[in-house]
This record gives sequence, C-alpha cells and structure tokens, in this order.
Amino acid sequence: MRFPNLFSPYRLKSLTLRNRIFVTGHDTYLPEQARPSDAYIAYQKARAKGGVGLIIVQVVGVHETARYTDSLLMGTDDACIPHFRALVEAIHAEGAKVFIQLFHPGRELLGRPEGVAQASFAPSFSPAERFRTAPAPMPAGLIGEIIEGFGEAARRMAEAGADGVEIVGSHGYLPAQFWSEKVNRREDAYGGSFDNRLRFTRETIAAIRQQVPAEFIVGLRMSGDEMSDADLGEDEGFAIARALSPDLDYLNVIAGTSATASGAIHIVPAMQVPTAYVAPFAAKVKQATGKPVLVAGRINQPHDAERVIAEGQADLCGMTRATICDPEMPNKARAGRTEDIRACIACNQACIGHFQLGISISCIQHPETGRELVYGTRTRAPTPKRILVAGGGPAGLKAAAIAAERGHQVTLYEKERQLGGQALLAQLLPGRTEFGGIVTNLTREAERAGVSIVKATAVTADLLRREMPDALVVATGSRLARPPIEADAGAKIFHAADVLAGRAKTGNSVVIYDWLSDWIGLGMAERCAREGARVRLCVNGPMPGAAIQNYIRDYKMGVLFELGVEVVPLMRLYGFDGETAYFQHTAARRPHVIEGVDTIVLACPNAPEDRLAGEAETLGLLVYKAGDCVAARTAEEAVYEGLKVASMI
Repeated sequence: MRFPNLFSPYRLKSLTLRNRIFVTGHDTYLPEQARPSDAYIAYQKARAKGGVGLIIVQVVGVHETARYTDSLLMGTDDACIPHFRALVEAIHAEGAKVFIQLFHPGRELLGRPEGVAQASFAPSFSPAERFRTAPAPMPAGLIGEIIEGFGEAARRMAEAGADGVEIVGSHGYLPAQFWSEKVNRREDAYGGSFDNRLRFTRETIAAIRQQVPAEFIVGLRMSGDEMSDADLGEDEGFAIARALSPDLDYLNVIAGTSATASGAIHIVPAMQVPTAYVAPFAAKVKQATGKPVLVAGRINQPHDAERVIAEGQADLCGMTRATICDPEMPNKARAGRTEDIRACIACNQACIGHFQLGISISCIQHPETGRELVYGTRTRAPTPKRILVAGGGPAGLKAAAIAAERGHQVTLYEKERQLGGQALLAQLLPGRTEFGGIVTNLTREAERAGVSIVKATAVTADLLRREMPDALVVATGSRLARPPIEADAGAKIFHAADVLAGRAKTGNSVVIYDWLSDWIGLGMAERCAREGARVRLCVNGPMPGAAIQNYIRDYKMGVLFELGVEVVPLMRLYGFDGETAYFQHTAARRPHVIEGVDTIVLACPNAPEDRLAGEAETLGLLVYKAGDCVAARTAEEAVYEGLKVASMI
C-alpha cells in the first residue's frame, strides 16, 4: 500500500475509524426546511461509499438565534431526529462514522430567514466588519438558553445514531467570540479573565456531556490562528487549546475567521495558500495536549495527508474539497490508482462559491457533485453510437468521457496540438497554475473511458462527410471579440489572451479594461504591476473580481493594493489615441480621461464559435452543443454542459 499511515485504522474512545481521512463540516445548500434532504443524504452517502473514514455533518443550529442562512440545519426540536437518523444510517451503511457539528454563529450572520435582517447577538456590542452586523450584547438568560440548546441538540443527534458531535468554535463563531478579549468585553462571569472567557465553552461541553452516553464523542473545532489583526493569534489559540483539551475527546484545528477579509480566505483556502499549512500548529497542539488532533486546510492529495500522519502532526486529515472533486479519492488512493484521482485545484468556484450564491454545492470539474440524484449513477446508452466530439477544451473532454462511459464509440478532435482550450491560458495568470489541473484531470477521464483523441486536426464539413457520425458534439469554444472602441491606427490595444500567450507585449503604463470583473482583470493587473509597469485597473462594474468568489477577490485586491495598482470602478471604455484613454462613468454618465497610457489590455467577453454546428445540420447530423460555442461563460458551465449533453445521447 502506497499510503500505509493514511489507511491505518484509528481508535477514538470506543469508536474505530477505518482510515485517517475525514470530511469536515461544510455548508452545501442541500438541506430543505432545516432538515437533511434526500439530495443531502445522497451527497454524503457518495463520500462514504468513496471510502472516507469519518464524515462530520455540516453545522446544526442549537437555538433560534443561530439561523445564519436559510439553508441551516436545525436541531432545536425532537421532530428533527428521524431526518438525521436517515442521514446517519445512510452514511453508516457505507462504512463511515458520523459526527455532527453543533453551531451558533453569534454576530456572524448573513441570512434573512424571514426576509428581513434578523437581530444578531454576541458577548458584547462589537460590530462585525465583514457582514456589517451590529450585535446586541447577550443577556445572561440568552447565554443559558444557548448552552442548554447545545446540550439538547447533542442529545437529539445521539438519539439519531450519530457517533459524536463537534462544537464549532472555529472561524470567529460564538465560542471564539467569547474567547476573544477584543470581542468579549463583558464584566460578568463570562468575560474579563482568561478562565471567564472560556466559561461559555466549558459549560457548553458540560451541558452536552450531561445529555449523551459516556461513549459518545465530543470534540471542538477551532482556529489556531484567525489570520487577522483584529482577532485571535496563534499564541492565544494554543493557550485555548491546552486549557480546553482536558474536557474534550479531540480537537479539530483549522485557521482563519469569518469576521475579516484577511481571515476569511482561510475558511476555504484557495490555490495561493500552501498545502497542509495548518499541520505544524496541529503538531504543536498534539504534543502539548496528548489529545487526538484532527487537521484540515488545503490537504487535497493523499501524498500530503500521508506525510502529515506519518510525521505525527495529526491523527486525521480533513480532505473535504478533495472528496467534493472526487468522491472516490480514498478508494483510488487505497488501491494505488493515484493517476486516476481527480485532484482539487482549489478554485472555490462551485463549492464555497455556490454556497455564497445561495445555490447547492458542486464542483467545476465534477458537476455530478451535489447532483447525485440526477447524475450519480451512470446509465448505459440503450443503443451504442459513433460519436464525434469537436473541441478538446473542458466541454469537449467531459462530453467525450461521459459518452464513452455510457458505451458509445467516441472520437475527439482538437485543432491545436494540446488539449485544454482556454484553460491553458487561465493557468498562466499569477497564482493560477493549479487551474491547469482541470485539463490533466479531464484528459485522464477521457483516456480511461476509451475515447480516441486526435490532436492538431480541425473538424470541417469535409471531415464530417467522410465520418458521418451518429451524433456530433460541438465544443468549439469561443473567439476573441473587441468592444466598439474608437482608436488611432497603431494604438496598442491587446486582448489579455494575446498577452498571456506571448503574442503581444505591454508597455510601461498600462490600463486594464476589465469588463468581466473576474479573474482576468485582477490577474493581468497583478502581472503587469509585477513586471514594473504603472497599472490602472478600470472596471466596468463596482469592483474588480465582482463575478468571482469573494474570499479570492478580497485576497487579490489586497495584492493589488500592495503593488500600487490604481482601481477605477464603473468605467466604460470608448476611445484610445495611443496616449490618452477615454472612458465614461457608467453611473454618472460623465467622461473620465486617463493620460500617459501606452497600452490597453482588454478583459472582455468572447463571441461563440459555432459555425460548425450550422454546417453539420445541413448534412443532416444530430448535433449537440456544449460550452462557449453556446455562449461564452466559464469552465464550470462548459464541463456541466458536457456532462448534460453526453447523458442525453
């Protein structure tokens, strides 16, 4: 076995886990009416079937004031027990164990469960920076209700058959708010001294112990370092872990906080963050406390997890996004099929990105995630067909792989010498190298499914006449398009794609015209600034990165601030004479002039490249389209549409 430590059993009290891989509690937007839905049960069942040792179920509210989103599971009445029992039994049936997170966000509220902003509560009046809440200080009676709520919710989870519960004290949620001198300025028994600030957590643990069997496991999730100047640092986190450990069965350590822009990226760390970066803190806690320690934070490959376990830094590794991207990752790793693992690229687009849009979880590489009830089982095609796929970008690769898995004979043609389409350009942006993994992973899926791949060959009408396939999937992507700009002859106006591909070189004073408000404008501004140019990022929107997941956007805006990039929002470009760029403010409808410019770089929409579809239809072929040839969007839509059309053929 390549990963002997990772796949060794682990005993926690009377419970034996089959391996050291666990899924951390994470929001999915799959619950319905505050209960585990059939879709959520199918989602977690897939991960249990894929071979993880432990699943920690997403946060369950313990009090009515805990409803921080409209998709929160609630554990405040006995009517929830049968619903959680169905979830637990489904996970147990696949061989995994189950802990359930118990939760109160305190001031970190972002939902509107009744259509209006609910009141938020915290230990003290301490306005929350990121969600703009101004919490009321908790009366002593409310503190008592919430502590009792933790105990009652734990009893309900035990009656549902769960193996344990986990108090969520990570990421600046309520227990951490009590721990913090900066947030907790109470003068009663719950504030002031270090021991007083731990009192809420200790009483919560005691309330849970009073309501559950002796063998039932009680753990705590906490941030070792909230990565924010406004909150708890590593020294404080270590002291809290040591002080609370005698009352707990395990500690689950992570980093970051929901409360600030600098801390939030560590809730779901993106590809800029090093892998397994919390493990050194976990090792320190493990050595000091002697308690079982769980750790997470960018552990997306079994090689990383094996090293963490082998070096004794932690006892279990959280590999949540690794299993969102590939539910079968543990089984593949155990069997030594590492090349078949669909590795997470930490793009955050469809996991946490979906949650923050209020839609159910998925993965841009594996759109079956979150859609297990629809696409979880691959059905064989009733009649095998000869299928030709035109285009080897994400849409074409996914369509080809799924069609071949369903029993069709599939040939994919790519006009370039390399597969990947525009993903090959995306990986060239600063800090985006891992995005190229989507090409590696989708290519491997197609090869494993038996797709015949032909490179450096464009699909033409003549080729179609010769082949006459039973069906054609057009995945020809999009082409560069230029917005209507008045420009002098010779003025240096380049598409970002041309700059990334090395077909164009920028000057020393660059304006980025960011119409898309996504990765491209941010990335091009960073690239040009690092090359020494003066950069002004003019956004046709309220801010750069408005279309991407906000942890990443905020991080990148911090990078641009440090690099001295000037950001100008609400700009519409309409002219460039080679030295002066002419804009209009989209809200004020007034001109804005930027002088001393030698280059404009365009981050603007592409146009669909769909001519082949029309030619194929004149030949009487059955035609399907997927990805940018339908309309230019992102890799997520391309891969999903590849799955969708291939499931229909």
